[in-house]
Amino acid sequence: MENRLYVVIPCYNEEAVLPETAKRLKAKMTSLIADGKISTTSRVAFVNDGSKDRTWELIEHLHGEDPLFSGINLSRNRGHQNALLAGLMTVKDRADVVISMDADLQDDINAMDEMIDKYLSGIDIVYGVRSRRTTDTFFKRVTAESFYKIMDKMGAKTVFNHADYRLMSKRALQGLAGFTEVNLFLRGIVPLIGYKSDVVYYERGERFAGESKYPLSKMLAFAVEGVTSLSIHPIRLITGLGFFIFLMSIVILIYSFIRHYIGETIQGWTTLMVSIWAIGGLILLALGVVGEYVGKIYLETKGRPRFIIEQFLDEPGNG
Repeated sequence: MENRLYVVIPCYNEEAVLPETAKRLKAKMTSLIADGKISTTSRVAFVNDGSKDRTWELIEHLHGEDPLFSGINLSRNRGHQNALLAGLMTVKDRADVVISMDADLQDDINAMDEMIDKYLSGIDIVYGVRSRRTTDTFFKRVTAESFYKIMDKMGAKTVFNHADYRLMSKRALQGLAGFTEVNLFLRGIVPLIGYKSDVVYYERGERFAGESKYPLSKMLAFAVEGVTSLSIHPIRLITGLGFFIFLMSIVILIYSFIRHYIGETIQGWTTLMVSIWAIGGLILLALGVVGEYVGKIYLETKGRPRFIIEQFLDEPGNG
């Protein structure tokens, strides 16, 4: 087996970190090639997700200087998950194995060695998992770990403390291509492929340069996307809550009749107001959750492309 590796890296406004990322990845790829673990035709594919800075210009420059670097330019910004998928689907027929990672150098590049070793031993999917979160603030650590736990409870099965740093074989990529939904949550979709998998633990460092692309608001939106894309548990919770409220209404009805017959009927204005507001709020919440699912169905039925590639820079014949 030739073991041609493509490292796929989504990029959005990464001009500050891209030169250092390219430098470190070139050293790592050269080392893996020298050790005979990957082919000399292996590549690093940067995916430009509609960046507003000089990211694509830098990618073009890197490709012009060294054929090790490839570039995929999306027609517009499509978000991290779609950009990552665009890279994976573009190289799946050219690569024997793919490793995806972020451009910010927080993922430990040295963990690639162990990922490749596991792949060579017959593993199709290797998840990069954070061993600890010492570089995170207390708030970031608590919210991030809660995210994985809540996702699991809500029926969206993910690998704990795993983001998008992973290795996938050609067979796994072909399996991923069969998932055609528009609403993407790759952390939950990849485990559904079902091929033999393993994990590699690593320490995630601080961002080398630039700003985080996932503030709290985006993390919350990402969580909602993950749950509603992979699970109907929220709708079942609404059903259970509705049944509970119905039972409580029967209890209150019986209680009211008893109070009436023993002559202790009291006008409960406060109780009535609280009940109206509580039930009204629950109805709106339920409509919001159901609406979220209806909206996703609407987007899926349109069948719009998840990404459009404007330009692909790669060496002729490398595929």
